[in-house]
Amino acid sequence: MSDQREIGASFIQAVRRSHREEHPYRHWLLADVLPEDVRDALLTLPFTPPGVIDTKGKRETNNATRVYFDVGNRERLPVCQDVAEAFQSQAVTRFIEEEFQINLRGTFLRIEYCQDTEGFWLEPHTDIGVKKYTMLLYLSKDPGSETWGTDVLAGPLDYIKTAPFQSNGGLIFVPASNTWHGFRPRPINGVRRSIIINYVTDEWRARHELAYPSAVIQ
Repeated sequence: MSDQREIGASFIQAVRRSHREEHPYRHWLLADVLPEDVRDALLTLPFTPPGVIDTKGKRETNNATRVYFDVGNRERLPVCQDVAEAFQSQAVTRFIEEEFQINLRGTFLRIEYCQDTEGFWLEPHTDIGVKKYTMLLYLSKDPGSETWGTDVLAGPLDYIKTAPFQSNGGLIFVPASNTWHGFRPRPINGVRRSIIINYVTDEWRARHELAYPSAVIQ
């Protein structure tokens, strides 16, 4: 399988090829983010999707079923280790800092593996505060999954569009007071698999979610 250097290089090339949009806030739409063998390995990770759930519009409603590329999963699942190493590496973090004009020094890597099923929805929110970078990487290839992209809004009630959902594609933005996004209720006939990559400040209290709880980005 592709190693962390190949994963990082593939991500960097995807960002360089990405389409940047300015409305309603600056965001980037990506394709072919990871090597295909890595994407396929992520699709087959041995985690059982939750059943039909009501999130009440927040992921934290169902914290007990959430999955992270944490220390334990990195140690037992090579693809989790490789992806985490890539996004912890200086090659990737320096590139992100330069490309998106942000400072990641002193932050921590957090990667969540999402398996959204029928009944899932997210109320509009902005990711402000302790999150310094947000990347949504879509994985699923299920029939009908093209409608499962993240909703982009100009305000909590001002829907603009739905980002394209394609396997190994993604959406990046730098959290700010105007970066409204969510997921309106819609049919999910299958499992909406994705990973969310964030760099968070030391104020992040759920340390068990972090890929490297003791290793800040240098």
